[in-house]
Amino acid sequence: MQNKPNIAYFCMEYGLDEELPIYSGGLGVLAGDYLKAAADLDLPVIGLGILWEQDYTQQYIGEDGRPYDTFPTFDFDFLTDTGITVTVNIEGEEVDCKVRLVDKYDNAPLYLLDTNFPESEHGWITSKLYGGDDKDRLAQEMVLGIGGVRALRKLDIDVDKYHFNEGHAVLAGVELIREKMEAGMSFDEAKEATREEIVFTTHTPVRAGNEIHEHRLLQHMKAYNSLNYKQMKEIGDNPFNMTVAGLRLSSITNGVSDLHQETTKEMWKDVDDKAPIIGITNGVHAKTWQDERIKNAYEAGEDLWQPHYELKQELVDYVKEVDGANLNPDSLIIGFARRTAPYKRSELIFRDADAIDPLLREGKIQLVFSGKAHPNDDTGKDIVQNLVQMEQKYTDSVVFLENYDMDIARKMVRGSDVWLNNPRRPLEASGTSGMKAAMNGVLNLSVVDGWLAEGPEHGVSGWLIDEVLHEEYNHLSEDEQDLRALHQIIYDEVIPTYYENHEEWKKMMQASIDMSHEQFSAQRMVKEYYDRLYNITSKERDKDFEAIEVITESIEEVHFPQHEM
Repeated sequence: MQNKPNIAYFCMEYGLDEELPIYSGGLGVLAGDYLKAAADLDLPVIGLGILWEQDYTQQYIGEDGRPYDTFPTFDFDFLTDTGITVTVNIEGEEVDCKVRLVDKYDNAPLYLLDTNFPESEHGWITSKLYGGDDKDRLAQEMVLGIGGVRALRKLDIDVDKYHFNEGHAVLAGVELIREKMEAGMSFDEAKEATREEIVFTTHTPVRAGNEIHEHRLLQHMKAYNSLNYKQMKEIGDNPFNMTVAGLRLSSITNGVSDLHQETTKEMWKDVDDKAPIIGITNGVHAKTWQDERIKNAYEAGEDLWQPHYELKQELVDYVKEVDGANLNPDSLIIGFARRTAPYKRSELIFRDADAIDPLLREGKIQLVFSGKAHPNDDTGKDIVQNLVQMEQKYTDSVVFLENYDMDIARKMVRGSDVWLNNPRRPLEASGTSGMKAAMNGVLNLSVVDGWLAEGPEHGVSGWLIDEVLHEEYNHLSEDEQDLRALHQIIYDEVIPTYYENHEEWKKMMQASIDMSHEQFSAQRMVKEYYDRLYNITSKERDKDFEAIEVITESIEEVHFPQHEM
């Protein structure tokens, strides 16, 4: 990487650590890992985000077993006030946004925009992450996008590329177009020049996760930002689709795994004038997620079981402290922690009670769950309530840890024996929790979706549900097929290996770390961003993209032909 362009990275949320709770889940933690990896590599990256006074939600379990939300106000006085304020016209009012600085990483600072200060009448805008209605969300996106670009100008920071991590940031592209038009360019000239400056990462294949806004709301909120309806429609269609806008405003777009690249191409195949779409698989920050004891034992070629057992005992002790359950550190622990969206199928393992009941009653397996539902998602809260009911039914064998956060995630991906992942395909764009588990020698048990198509090998460094699907299951639904395969693997492979072939289990732990610690690191991801997104010019892109596609297709054909779209 001889050239090191300055990157302005826009994201709605950042999960750096527990001290700064301004994230909801995987997207934010990925953004935090991105900044930390850039800092490790001494690369010039500037993060732009929002300071959320009340976080996403602090979610606890009520006496009826149902989750409820609390929104405490956090004290962020430890952040640096840059003394800079930018103004964004929102709904006809001039909204002042103070610029705060997270200065933990010299070459990768994070600037956070804040409307929630004592003299402000617009604190509602940056109050709750993903809170409120469409109007609230659009106001937040105007602060992030328009305010973010204006903050860079006032900070006098030169930017070579603007990286939009998800569609929430696309109004930054509208601001860049406005600047160029104000300097004398036509709309078409400004749009094309802006495209050369923007790269875009899209994450979710779930339609509902790709946000849209009605144009009358955009006009009412002043989100057009001096553009007109025809121009905004050309960027994002009608209704205005934030992902479509990202595809059209960028010079190149990436999905977050090889499979997701193909899913994204199929999903948006009817969008004209979109950027080429490549795949750059997510990675996680090893220094944050891999325990030092595991790392040291692995690098020294020592037995991994001793440090793993210590981490497992720490998870058992933590569960006892916060939940009261008595887990057995000598018995198999399976972890599952994610946002409780229906497609992730958190409760799939329980859908055949006859199969799983004896294992739980005998203590052969222990299940530790955690996760949050969106405050307005009753279906997600139903899922949590069902898991809590399973905890009540199987005392000391099933646990649900409330108020999922980075601290709980760290304990679980280090202290579990097996990491369970069973979303409906192809709705898991990448997934990163399993990468964190794998780096700690925790064995993935998963469907083949997202990064899993590039990672664990069945029976070597984990187990893949797709590998044991039989033709005799063809008449069954996807849920029923996966459930049968899941139980088959647990009974025939996981339990016998854990209890009867300890040496083989340790070999698999070693293979899991071999597979994951570099290939699925955030450092590899950031290097690939520089090589394949940031350093590439439009001429190089157009010349090389066909070759890139051929290479990608060849890789898919060799390694995972069963997932051709």
